[in-house]
Amino acid sequence: MNNTKNIVVLVSGGGTNLQALIDAQSNGQLGCGKITCVISSKADAYALTRAQNNGIKTRTLIRKDYADIVSYSIAMRDALIEEKADIVVYAGFMTILDENVCNAFQNKMINVHPTLIPSFCGKGYYGLHVHEEALKKGVKVSGATVHFVTAECDAGPIILQRAVEVLDDDTPETLQKRIMEQAEWKILPLAVQLLCDDKITVVDGKTYIK
Repeated sequence: MNNTKNIVVLVSGGGTNLQALIDAQSNGQLGCGKITCVISSKADAYALTRAQNNGIKTRTLIRKDYADIVSYSIAMRDALIEEKADIVVYAGFMTILDENVCNAFQNKMINVHPTLIPSFCGKGYYGLHVHEEALKKGVKVSGATVHFVTAECDAGPIILQRAVEVLDDDTPETLQKRIMEQAEWKILPLAVQLLCDDKITVVDGKTYIK
C-alpha cells in the first residue's frame, strides 16, 4: 500500500469544490490521499469554515498583504513546503501563481475549470463570466476540465474532462450549477485520487492515465 499523500487545498471563496473533496474523502474515494490543510487567499472565505467543521487545519495567506504576485507566490511555495504538500488542489482559488510555485510542484498541482478547455479559458475567464461567454456563443455542450497548473493560466496538461448539455433556457447561474453538480464535483475528486495513486503520467504535455 502506498504511503499517505498530503493534499493541500487552495481556496478563495465558498468552497463547494472543497466540500466535494471532503465528501469524497469521507467515502474513501481519494485513494491514499488525505486533506491535511486548507489555505485561503481571503480571510472571510466560507471554505475555511467547511474545513474547520471537518477537523482540517486551515491557514490564510492574504493576497493583498503582498506587494506583487512574485512575493505572494514565494510565500505560498514556502507555506506548501512547510505543510509537506504532496498534492496541491486549486478549489475556487482565484490567484494565478507564478513559476516559483509551479516549478516547485510540477505535475503536483491541479485545478478544475468550468468549461471544456481550450474553450473559454485563460485570464479573465472565471466564475459566472465563463458561463456568460459560453451562452453568448450559443454552445450546445459545455462542461468542466481538471488540468495540471502551470504558470500560464489554464494551459497545463489536461487530466479529465466531462461534458454537460447546455439547455435553451439556461442562464449563467443554472449552467454553472449543472456543471458543478454533473462535472466539477465528480471529476475533481477522481483526478485527485488518480494523482495520489500515481496513475497519471505526463509525456510531451499530454497526460496518460493507467
